[in-house]
Amino acid sequence: MKQEAVNQYMDRISGRAVTAGAVAAVVMVIGLFLDSSAFFESYLIAYLFWISLSLGCLAILMVHHLVGGGWGFVIRRMLEAGARTLPVMAVLFIPVIMGMSDIFEWTDEDVVAGNYILQEKVKYYLNEPFFIMRSAIYFVIWIGLAWLLTGWSYRQDENGNLMLNRSMRIFSGLGMVLYVLASTFAAFDWIMSLDPIWFSSIYGPIFIVAHFLTAFAMMSALIAWMSRYEPLSGVVREKHFHDLGNLLFASLVLWAYVAFSQFIIIWSGNLPDTISWYLDRSANGWPMVTILLALFHFVIPFFILLSRFSKQKARVLMAIAAGILLFRFLDLFWLIIPTIHDGAFAIHWLYFVTPVAMGGIWFLFFTRMVKSKSILPLHDARFEGLLSGKEAAIHE
Repeated sequence: MKQEAVNQYMDRISGRAVTAGAVAAVVMVIGLFLDSSAFFESYLIAYLFWISLSLGCLAILMVHHLVGGGWGFVIRRMLEAGARTLPVMAVLFIPVIMGMSDIFEWTDEDVVAGNYILQEKVKYYLNEPFFIMRSAIYFVIWIGLAWLLTGWSYRQDENGNLMLNRSMRIFSGLGMVLYVLASTFAAFDWIMSLDPIWFSSIYGPIFIVAHFLTAFAMMSALIAWMSRYEPLSGVVREKHFHDLGNLLFASLVLWAYVAFSQFIIIWSGNLPDTISWYLDRSANGWPMVTILLALFHFVIPFFILLSRFSKQKARVLMAIAAGILLFRFLDLFWLIIPTIHDGAFAIHWLYFVTPVAMGGIWFLFFTRMVKSKSILPLHDARFEGLLSGKEAAIHE
């Protein structure tokens, strides 16, 4: 399969990402010595954004193996490449562990000593050894799922064994259960425990849906741009953009639903232990951030994606997807910073630099994975059945 154009495009993405990431990384390291607290705060936000993309790729890959569909075949190799960045994200988690004392309140012995509830939580759950152990388990689950599924897919490219489709489908069913459990507890540990007293039973689903939304936005933007190059230009059609646009739209609506459900439940309950989380975001400049998120992370994309025209045009879909990615990062800023700073509005130049540095690393490994295999699946009967005429000739 000819894909030199795709590889050249991946090289351009990688080159630009690495250059920008290297410059940002140098500035980020300087920031570590100037203000370590701001560094670890910015690192946590950046880390949660990029790992949500890796986890979203893994989750969508499993959904694709369970339900099939042409939309999944045109982005499958990029999903697999995204899922295979999880070992890199495991290594990048080390600074989060190193900065726990700057991020997580429950690591402060003086704070724990003054709160009986927190003392009980620290005794049985929120303690550093158990936190690290749980995080290691999450990564073992995620990386194991990614490596098995992508390994079978790559093997099918080589030997054309159709029985591997059945293995990938069955394993994806079990994998989704493990993924949901690991991702839910990771959301509790890495984000909700920033405020160790506050809790929400819907917090896990919010972040699982955010994984889907982030990954669908990135995959939609990439496929919209890369569809200009062979062999994708001979396979990707408006119907694929339309399907991806529908899935992006569904993820957006579901994210808004679960996020608003949490707000309604907590606000109507009006309990001091839970309502304080929203009160921290009701003053000091945070209402403006809330309005921006409501408009640009839901309302405007919602109405644009309602249009069939918007979903079928590559450039429009790419612009909407890019906007959603930008405001996904703002949403993480809105979730994390008010908790760490007790409701005060805080912004630091490291909040802009650290995501670029980490993004350079992510794209470096992502593009290498994409280039290492055929951009479209080989010998998968389900995909070949979707092709006809000129498309089949190009695929062959």
